Amino acid sequence: MNDDYKIIKSSFWSNLFKTPTKKDQLEDILLSMAPFKNLDKKYFKVLVKIIHNRVYSPNEYVFMQKDPGIGLYLIIKGEILITYETEDGERYDLANLLSGDFFGELAILDEDRRSASAIAMKESQLAVIFKPDLDEFIDVYPKEGIKILRGISQIIATRLRIINMDYITLYNRIRNK
Repeated sequence: MNDDYKIIKSSFWSNLFKTPTKKDQLEDILLSMAPFKNLDKKYFKVLVKIIHNRVYSPNEYVFMQKDPGIGLYLIIKGEILITYETEDGERYDLANLLSGDFFGELAILDEDRRSASAIAMKESQLAVIFKPDLDEFIDVYPKEGIKILRGISQIIATRLRIINMDYITLYNRIRNK
């Protein structure tokens, strides 16, 4: 093989043919999360069937800021860094997420583009619920869909309250200088 060629690792093909996450592991993580813990067992099993599995290498983007929002990601294994980049190219690390955390939930609620990027810091195994699949689940099982959306809303509300408190703390710190 010629030394001028560089091997580039891409998870694209491996993600297409990825073997499923261990069912018990996925179910345990889902049942620990607010959006899914109150689902009836029958509907929970239906939901598990629409989940897709993905594997990402270290420093690989799960998605980039301004990409279309297409799904909710659940971390089965690994570490994901959420970053925001300004128009000037300055990068801010917003969150470092681990197994059991989820991200990308705004894509489930709106049609907007990604507000930040998600980068795998370690080899990471993610479960993905794509918006069209969840929308169909909600159409077919509206009561269970409301439980999921209520759980996502609770998480977003909690995050907003934390940001509000951080804003007040920062505002007071600046004002009192």
